[in-house]
Amino acid sequence: MLTKVIATLGPASGDAETIGRMIDAGVRVFRINFSHGSFDDYQRLLENVRDVSEQCNRPIAVLGDLCGPKIRVGTVINGGIELPATGAVRIQTQPVIAGEPGAITDGHITISCGYEPLVDEVEPGEPVLLDDGQIELRCESAEREADPPHLVCRVVHGGLLTSRKGINLPQTRLSAPALTDYDRQCVEFAADHDFDFLALSFVRRAADVAELKDLMRELDCRPGEDRSGRFLPVIAKIEKPQALDEIESIVDEADGIMVARGDLAVEMSYEAVPVAQKRIIRLCHDYGKPVVVATQMLQSMIESPTPTRAEVSDAANAIFDGADAVMLSGETAVGRWPVEAVMMLRRVAGRANAYLRTVAPCNEPPRHVPDSRFHSEALARGVGTIVHAMDAAMVIAWFADDGSVAYLSRNRMTRPILAFSDNERALRRLCLSHGVIPRTMGRPASTSEFISDAERYAQTHGWAEQGDPLVFVLGEPITSADAINNIVTRRLGDSSGGYDF
Repeated sequence: MLTKVIATLGPASGDAETIGRMIDAGVRVFRINFSHGSFDDYQRLLENVRDVSEQCNRPIAVLGDLCGPKIRVGTVINGGIELPATGAVRIQTQPVIAGEPGAITDGHITISCGYEPLVDEVEPGEPVLLDDGQIELRCESAEREADPPHLVCRVVHGGLLTSRKGINLPQTRLSAPALTDYDRQCVEFAADHDFDFLALSFVRRAADVAELKDLMRELDCRPGEDRSGRFLPVIAKIEKPQALDEIESIVDEADGIMVARGDLAVEMSYEAVPVAQKRIIRLCHDYGKPVVVATQMLQSMIESPTPTRAEVSDAANAIFDGADAVMLSGETAVGRWPVEAVMMLRRVAGRANAYLRTVAPCNEPPRHVPDSRFHSEALARGVGTIVHAMDAAMVIAWFADDGSVAYLSRNRMTRPILAFSDNERALRRLCLSHGVIPRTMGRPASTSEFISDAERYAQTHGWAEQGDPLVFVLGEPITSADAINNIVTRRLGDSSGGYDF
């Protein structure tokens, strides 16, 4: 499958059995959300993925998702509290259990929030959105000299509020740092435990990504841009409208992008998100960066065994737009049907990919890749032309590090890329790359041996049939080359030889 499926782990899916079933159903990257759970929980989830991956002999990647400066409601009584329309609400940073008798003052329901500068930064007239915008408040005054300081807000749209729900302030200029102290702990944890990707939440500017990369260099998980050693790619999550003002520089700085449509829709407007999604994906293609579309892909499958038709169309359109991966969140973390949600999304992706193969057999190469002058990038572009001209069944590659195959993926061919290597970390990183099927293989003794073994593998797994055109990409001599520098074209099963270099 060309488009990858990412699934979020949680109470509904964190056990080894369910992880194995989701891998069989099509998951190639698992997301561990650092917003929920403890480091012991994260380690258990990671170990379960690694154990199942080893058992099924298939590279599977793990993405750690940093919380970022997410502003949340404090503690609320069990069962939550109802915020009635036109009612009055006080928000303070001093802790309080909302809904208890002592948390009602002068008819105002008092709730707490852990963001210390809140009262200083929110101005009268600005909206305060709770629970992903399900509840809307409007700030009437900022009582900064009161004891304790607090905001006085009026409820515009009411609803049931429970503990730890998010607070969005779309019109407020916030001073929150890109990385919190807890984020720094999570980065260190991810580096120590060999995560494969790290997602940075609420990115507003390219400097936020650069700050994270600097921290990672200190932790020796980003020693250089050559992807050697413990190279941990950064996925910038686009959730704030401010990010769209600097989106090109963010795409350039990050290793990949996630269009996190949930918070983005709350922060701007629902109708603006589809346009932003298309713009971001197009820009990622221009820069040769992988892009993930996330949030509410099959939201109704949290409770229902089947999605709505609108959700299926939304997921397919994300793929038609050019998403490298689509991500399930609550559907697999807490939903009743985690495996079924993966199966459905894989079916949608498979049908969409098959359609794209008929209408767009050859895509434009990236336009702004900074290193396009390099040999591997030029060779990868040539492979795309050859694949289109031959109508090849697939590309087969041997590589020492994933940078070479990443160049092939950037060209977004509508044919799969079967990529072999003995570099386990690099193979896992390719789990996010468009069209790439990463597989483990010891370094071959010769080119002829590799081609023979690879053809047998492709045929056994049903990816190619006798006589199908194939394009091989590898380094010469294969016994020691670290970069791709050679292209071989053949038909599967051709006995004429001519490839032993």
